[in-house]
Amino acid sequence: MRILVLGGDGYLGWPTALHLSRCGHDVAVADNFARRQYDYELGVESLVPIETLQTRVAAWREVTGASIEVFIGDLTDADFTYDMLRTFRPHAVVHFAEQRAAPYSMIDRKHAVYTQVNNVVGTLNLLYAIAEVDRDIHLVKLGTMGEYGTPNIDIEEGWLDLEYKGRKDRVLYPKRPGSFYHLSKVHDSHNIEFTCRIWGLRATDLNQGVVYGQQTPETVLDDRLATRFDYDAVFGTVLNRFVIQAVLGHPLTVYGRGGQRRGIIDIRDTVRCIELACENPAERGEFRVFNQMTEAMSVQEIAETVVRCFPGDARIEHLDNPRVEHEDHYYNVTHTRLLELGLTPHLLSDTLITSLFDVTKRHAHRVRPEALTPKVDWRRHASPVQET
Repeated sequence: MRILVLGGDGYLGWPTALHLSRCGHDVAVADNFARRQYDYELGVESLVPIETLQTRVAAWREVTGASIEVFIGDLTDADFTYDMLRTFRPHAVVHFAEQRAAPYSMIDRKHAVYTQVNNVVGTLNLLYAIAEVDRDIHLVKLGTMGEYGTPNIDIEEGWLDLEYKGRKDRVLYPKRPGSFYHLSKVHDSHNIEFTCRIWGLRATDLNQGVVYGQQTPETVLDDRLATRFDYDAVFGTVLNRFVIQAVLGHPLTVYGRGGQRRGIIDIRDTVRCIELACENPAERGEFRVFNQMTEAMSVQEIAETVVRCFPGDARIEHLDNPRVEHEDHYYNVTHTRLLELGLTPHLLSDTLITSLFDVTKRHAHRVRPEALTPKVDWRRHASPVQET
């Protein structure tokens, strides 16, 4: 199968491309390197050093003999997007190529607008390109569990069967996202569902939980194949950030009471889920949704797990919550469809956390401690320096 991975230089896109290549698929990656630019803007960098995309691809060929084709460009450039699909002719497109951080989207007006334009327009260009180049291409799109918010009812996989005033219908599950980033993902989902319904496209929307971990069986083959490990308060995922704080001897910073529950998933399961979605495509005209998570824990429980597993002293500190969110809420998520396709989950374990401690200790000298402190306030609608 020919699979194009968009955002193939990123935290998840790169290990996904390697995994699909190792599974025997013909893989290409595309990226505009915006994620690397965010690091320059914020004054941080990946805890684990990462090579250029060109070096990574060359190393993969050296280690495995497999080739990965590279496209450099931006999905908001429609001509580039069309040309890429016409050149590579993929059977499936895996779409990671979006600004992925809620805090980044909430910095100020400029960052909110950028996030929405980059994510929504890029995806729209891709949908039009698929419709005009080859409607049999299967779009596998990375969404987020954050689209749903925290409803006081069970969260189904994308769709909700309801009865109202004696009549029944099946509708997209109501969304109540918590940031401009999450809103962009909701807009994507609606646009994708619309094009499946109107144009007969085929798509799988993967509403993914918080990813943890840094290594996959492919990335550990050579240091040059490493994926990034973000720890800062803008792009760092919560468990990865807690691990770094423990290793540095800093308190684990839990926002508010810590009762916020999150769906979580091991990075090794993420790449496997993408494989399963690609190899078992949606039907023409079908918009299907998989809740891509393996378990749910509260932020406080995640912090307590890190403290318990850390071979030293570690403590938890509660900060005023910079986000606007329920800190105690009902959270029961249906996530069966990937299991039915064959996913065998890696659940959060002492062994995994120990490996993260080892990675962190090796590169601890690269940490900028001030980057761990949250500086983006959801309640502030403009940057400290007012625009004129």
